[in-house]
Amino acid sequence: MRLIFVHGWSVTHTNTYGELPASLVASASAHNLEVDITHIYLGKYISFRDEVTLDDIAIAFDTALRDLPGNANTLQPFSCITHSTGGPVVRHWVNRFYGARKLSDLPLVHLVMLAPANHGSSLAVLGKKRVGRINSWFRGIEPGQRVLDWLALGSDGQWSLNEDFLSYRSAKHNFFPFVLAGQGIDTKFYDFVNSYLVEPGSDGVVRVAGANMNFRYLSLIQSEIPIKPRGNVLKLEYNERRPVRRPTPVPIGVFSEFSHSGSKMGIMAVKSKAHSHQLIVSKILQCLSVTGANDYAQVGIDLARITESEQYKKPAGKSGKISRYSMLVFRVRDQSGNTIGYEDFDIHLLAGKTYRSDKLPTGFFIDKQLNKETSSLVYFVDADKMSELRDGCYGLRVVVRPQKGFSYYATGEFQSEGLPIDSVFAPNETTYIDITMNRNIDRNVFHFSSAKEPRESFKNTKPSRRSTSR
Repeated sequence: MRLIFVHGWSVTHTNTYGELPASLVASASAHNLEVDITHIYLGKYISFRDEVTLDDIAIAFDTALRDLPGNANTLQPFSCITHSTGGPVVRHWVNRFYGARKLSDLPLVHLVMLAPANHGSSLAVLGKKRVGRINSWFRGIEPGQRVLDWLALGSDGQWSLNEDFLSYRSAKHNFFPFVLAGQGIDTKFYDFVNSYLVEPGSDGVVRVAGANMNFRYLSLIQSEIPIKPRGNVLKLEYNERRPVRRPTPVPIGVFSEFSHSGSKMGIMAVKSKAHSHQLIVSKILQCLSVTGANDYAQVGIDLARITESEQYKKPAGKSGKISRYSMLVFRVRDQSGNTIGYEDFDIHLLAGKTYRSDKLPTGFFIDKQLNKETSSLVYFVDADKMSELRDGCYGLRVVVRPQKGFSYYATGEFQSEGLPIDSVFAPNETTYIDITMNRNIDRNVFHFSSAKEPRESFKNTKPSRRSTSR
């Protein structure tokens, strides 16, 4: 088996891989695998320069693969273990060079992602200088800006890569991705100024929901139907035949004792003599042993059982059992596909049969982030508390400005009306919510007068309060 390692962002030394490669070699035979140290290659890529993009790294990764022995004419089958940003790097390579339509040509067989930032990291919003000072991730190395932009929650790169993944039929084409994530906090890296380092539902850098490849996509389109008779708030509709799109299931295991990095608790860097190190080695080898769709499904079942058991425990670095969380990523555009700027809209979550904000459960809201580059809004909420809504009614109201004048919007509202709450607020998962609002253009924005009539000023023209036909 040819095995390739790909590190995370702003790493500058191959000691980041620790004792994991040697441990896999030593334990492989117990899983009926042949892994030789001479067939293991440790990736080294540049991500700490501002000019380097994720796409640049993916292209360079492809070239580096072709430089390996035996790959001059055709890429030989290989498996890959990634950490942190390494997961999105390899996924981007798969998508760029193969994609859903050419998966049968993909030489990558197993992709085992450790703590991958598949839906970004909450830390990225802090900016490169502050992030560079966080020892749990960068050890004083200032990160590159372009990769940081990709990692920011709600980035266009995440939207694009994950939306494309909805069409993948991975196991059908003998491509087997896995996610192994931690939910422990290494108190050694505690920073009372930065609460994200001890955020519940994360490993101190990446949220479980941000790592999980089992995400959801919900499209809401504003209709002309008022929520209430003769009201001004219009219904946001979803496709009733297929309300929520999901990719084919990807096995994920969540472990309470692992944090993102560090020699004591880091999911990739724990010392070989530690029980937790042997645990992660065993699970990686279990993933690498998969040879077909049935094996793949069975590993998914096994990891789901482990996750359920682990999430009942008190995570390392926490005072007690914590809940399970969901991440909601909102994008608001008009009917022409133009992004509505973050200063021009508000999104309010609703609950109860009357669909009001004050009916939401106490303490359900954990965090909100705004991506100013993309105008995406990201909410982090307690999925377990949301599941306790007695009547199961939930929704959201979108207020877009301006609401009057020559070009304007009406408020839109989504009401669940029987759509199960875990369709949107799924524990340990991210839901992308794509909202389309109708931009109304007043008829008086443009009109004609006869050339036979006297010339006249239209400087003081008022809106007619009638919109154009779209």
